[in-house]
Amino acid sequence: MRSLIYLLVGIFSGITLFKSEAASWFRIYEMFKFDAFHMYGIIGTAVVLGVIIVQVIKRFKIKSFYGEPIEFQPKEKSVPRYLFGGIIFGLGWALAGACPGPMFTLVGAGYPPILIVIAGAMAGTWVYGLIRDRLPH
Repeated sequence: MRSLIYLLVGIFSGITLFKSEAASWFRIYEMFKFDAFHMYGIIGTAVVLGVIIVQVIKRFKIKSFYGEPIEFQPKEKSVPRYLFGGIIFGLGWALAGACPGPMFTLVGAGYPPILIVIAGAMAGTWVYGLIRDRLPH
């Protein structure tokens, strides 16, 4: 039953991403050229909602679907970690024209060439797993 709920939430999220044009290559291109506020508005809304939801989870001690307490572990702060990771992520996003969420949305919307990008993302994740021990964490 939970798998069905996850599937329905995923489908709803994909439809929302597609209808809001967050999966549109043109909108992403516009964003990187600083020509329009559209994508910054979507990303900003997601960040604000994320902060609010995390605070609600912490304040009201909301539990997971499995009844377990949700715990947030503080991350180690270091400039190289976020600088290099952000640059790599941003370059991949700019080259592919989509970040991970919209990539799968585009497959569902009937754009099969994005499967090449997904294969590249999976290969990049695999390479990261191989060299993770040698990277600054």
